[in-house]
Amino acid sequence: MAFTDLLDALGGVGRFQLVYTALLLLPCSLLACHNFLQNFTAAVPHHHCQGSANRTEATTNDSGAWLRATIPLDQLGAPEPCRRFTEPQWALLSPNTSVHGVATEGCKDGWVYDRSVFPSTIVMEWDLVCEARTFRDLAQSIYMAGVLVGAAVFGSLADRLGRKAPLVWSYLQLAVSGAATAYFGSFSVYCVFRFLMGMTFSGIILNSLSLVVEWMPTQGRTVAGVLLGYAFTLGQLILAGVAYLIRPWRWLQLAVSAPFLIFFLYSWWLPESSRWLLLHGKSHLAVRNLRKVAAINGRKEEGERLTKEVVSSYIHSEFASVRTSNSILDLFRTPAIRKVTCCLMVVWFSNSLAYYGLAMDLQKFGLSIYLVQALFGIIDIPAMLVATTTMIYVGRRATVASFLILAGLMVIANMFVPEDMQTLRTAQAALGKGCLASSFICVYLFTGELYPTEIRQMGMGLASVSARLGGLAAPLVTTLGEFSTVLPPVGFGATSILAGLAVCFLAETRDAPLVETIAAMERRVREGPSEKDAEKNEEISLRKLGASPLKETI
Repeated sequence: MAFTDLLDALGGVGRFQLVYTALLLLPCSLLACHNFLQNFTAAVPHHHCQGSANRTEATTNDSGAWLRATIPLDQLGAPEPCRRFTEPQWALLSPNTSVHGVATEGCKDGWVYDRSVFPSTIVMEWDLVCEARTFRDLAQSIYMAGVLVGAAVFGSLADRLGRKAPLVWSYLQLAVSGAATAYFGSFSVYCVFRFLMGMTFSGIILNSLSLVVEWMPTQGRTVAGVLLGYAFTLGQLILAGVAYLIRPWRWLQLAVSAPFLIFFLYSWWLPESSRWLLLHGKSHLAVRNLRKVAAINGRKEEGERLTKEVVSSYIHSEFASVRTSNSILDLFRTPAIRKVTCCLMVVWFSNSLAYYGLAMDLQKFGLSIYLVQALFGIIDIPAMLVATTTMIYVGRRATVASFLILAGLMVIANMFVPEDMQTLRTAQAALGKGCLASSFICVYLFTGELYPTEIRQMGMGLASVSARLGGLAAPLVTTLGEFSTVLPPVGFGATSILAGLAVCFLAETRDAPLVETIAAMERRVREGPSEKDAEKNEEISLRKLGASPLKETI
């Protein structure tokens, strides 16, 4: 018997699973706010050079005449953001007058910013424009580097210390780092705390998904995994609303960080994964947790009959060959695991590259940034409804592959839409982003089901590292647009299509019980599909009869 049969006997998808999942997914929704926070806290407003020192008052009043005489115009007729005349050109105040070959200089006295939309951002506070504009992207890259490091660190720690301890620590670290980011006034300190916040992204998302999947019976895993996607969608909509209401960047930063202190406090109640406890010889704690689950689900009598011997007798065959310690080499040592790892590295890297390439520069669409953020969140709802349906009735592999290939085609097709059709370009990009978001959340669930329990967190961590490398590479691919405008969309679209093809080499996991050990994974591959199909048909038959052999034994 598999561990999932034990969960079915203790109530299946009961009250405990519903409350547990909700408490884990709520922080994930606000985690999405931090992922896209720099779209607002690092927004670049319209700006132009400040006048000379003896003209500060005139510049502050932003007299139209003074602006016309001191700031040259760009090709679109807007004030040049990074240059000013060395001497005022009063002749420009006369109608139908233009000047040519006039000497200009950089903004030696700073900049004047349009504060009508954003009262303050890190760009305004530290003048991250013109020659310093790359520091804005640097801050986001540092955050993504933190996510990368966190994926490696927390993925490994979770397999050794359990899922709960790294999760609880991540909540606290994010609350403290977020508050410190809003408090300190140095750009370098800002980047340090953004790095620490990025680390917690991996600690929270990886352990939350693993806890949800490992406490959920087979029939509830698909919906639970997709709910994580809806949590991210909700977070993007929350961010659009909160950012619209709270414009100063420091208060916005604090507003989306403070709730994690509440999550830290209630996370102590969350029980550790009993799968992990059993794998590491802590059967007494596993039994205690299972009894609590049974009581919450209204199966107290079944829970009281549980003992260490009873639990061990049903899962001994699954855990018999488990290793007491694992290394990253276990992800490449055996053929079946090696194929899964290599394919997933391609999928996660490509998905992340295309996703962040579309979602992290909302100002390029020329529409209201709040509207675009809301649109990019809303589009995920129908996309994930389709993804949920196809994952349940068609399978994980076909769903992920289809969404990735479709997204890649839409990104490439967007090249052929004229730039003056901003609304159409935005709508098409939003649809592509919706496909990528759906495939992202599907592959989170798919990855958790493909890896055996003893190396699941390590595998999830390596996959997440690949995704963060994709996130780091996205700004670099975007900069290729300076050489040719077709390179970024071709890069994002081609890698997304490549990821969709890589998914086709992975095994289907729909309605299959989670594998517990590497040996069991290799054995399942060797046995072939016929035996797996027989096991699945037997499980379906038992459900139709309303019987559970495990329940009868207990």
